[in-house]
Amino acid sequence: MVDFFEEAKKYEEQIIQDRRYLHQHPELGFDLPNTQKHIRQRLDEMGIENKPCGIVPEEITKKYEKAGFGVQEHCTGVVATIGKGEPCILLRADMDALPLEEEYESEYKSKNPGKMHACGHDSHVAMLLGAAQLLKDHEDQLQGTVKLMFQPGEEWGYGSKLMIDDGLLQNPKVDAAFGIHIMPDQEAGMLSVHKGTLTQAMDTYIIEIQGNGGHSSQPHKTIDANMIMNQLYTSLNLLYTREVDPRANVTFSIGAMSGGTVTNIIPDKAVLQGNMRSFDQEARDHMCKRIPEMIDHIVKAWRGEYNIVDFHTPTTHNDADFIDEITPALEAVMGKENISDLGALGGSEDFSHISQAVPSAFVVLGTGKEGEPPVHNPRMHQQEDMFKYGAALHANVAMEWLKAQHK
Repeated sequence: MVDFFEEAKKYEEQIIQDRRYLHQHPELGFDLPNTQKHIRQRLDEMGIENKPCGIVPEEITKKYEKAGFGVQEHCTGVVATIGKGEPCILLRADMDALPLEEEYESEYKSKNPGKMHACGHDSHVAMLLGAAQLLKDHEDQLQGTVKLMFQPGEEWGYGSKLMIDDGLLQNPKVDAAFGIHIMPDQEAGMLSVHKGTLTQAMDTYIIEIQGNGGHSSQPHKTIDANMIMNQLYTSLNLLYTREVDPRANVTFSIGAMSGGTVTNIIPDKAVLQGNMRSFDQEARDHMCKRIPEMIDHIVKAWRGEYNIVDFHTPTTHNDADFIDEITPALEAVMGKENISDLGALGGSEDFSHISQAVPSAFVVLGTGKEGEPPVHNPRMHQQEDMFKYGAALHANVAMEWLKAQHK
């Protein structure tokens, strides 16, 4: 077995350098031209074959524009391959940032106003680039193909799907997939590995209500969009409490409401935005059927019209058999005593689209300590000496899993 952790130490400075560059130059959404350029340049330097991957269909562009994300016409994913033949394992890193103003002071603080890598995707890319170098160094020992996936648009829940639809899992056909997420408020050097459902499904609804405005002294001559919005707010928040078994662990929350500008005008339009999180597929299916039904009935009961913009991300499933197969590789890097199961996560993750297609494992690497600012926090930061662990984990899982398939 190659000691990838020892070898990763040789490349630690480069891994940190890649991460700092990406941290200083965060980009949002599907279209990340500078990030893509950096990744492809680094892969070219290593002599690793790579190409763009991902197409944004017109209907997706329109949907995201309607939802207020701006015009998104390009998906700047990158796919690269090392080795050849069967089987094939995919290693994944996401690469988009968040619309946050960074508050943590460092020499590599974000240079792009209102944009920050507050979810660790810069680290994910740097770790996978480190793994790419390690695997390229030992390409002649690979008993199959390693496919590297650098993915935009994770925060929007759809980037991996755009790459899958552009042939990511084919040529060569992917047989298994592995991914890592850092966690800055989890003890550095600890790895959490959970079998079964790891992250919640997320179903987002943006409801645009069209009424007929007028003077507040003549409400009978109007169709009050604000009133309809408030009826929806109450009904949608109550729906799961009366139609879903509490043990199914479903939540629905309204995060934004807007309508009207002054006190004496009943508005024409109102917008309600909310999302559902769930672990249970049966409960999710029921709610995804009932939410549009309830919207339709309430809006029409008050003679209004509406439009729904919706986005859906499934649960991330960790395949138990695949995890058993890669556990020795994980232990070789981390040490058995540093691996535990901290349970399922409360958030959502669009690695889920991959885990629904092939046996997958998605693990969580601690890069800080309890009490530190969590992900999606403007003061989030990490211990940089943890990134070499991620590079070694990617490389060792790929090398050892491919080898095991030939026994």
